Amino acid sequence: TKPNLKMGVCGEHGGDPESIDFFHRVGLTYVSCSPFRVPVARLEAGRAAIFYPSSQED
Repeated sequence: TKPNLKMGVCGEHGGDPESIDFFHRVGLTYVSCSPFRVPVARLEAGRAAIFYPSSQED
């Protein structure tokens, strides 16, 4: 196994606020989405990081 392997999601699913919250809680390290979804994705990623602190964050 590779304990430091980074895993994420790309596509429109990566820009969905509810999905970003879930991805953070299960330990995925990144999302990729279309440019118009980036502001919402960044806000949700920040919110998830505050409400669900993780020891996996760099």
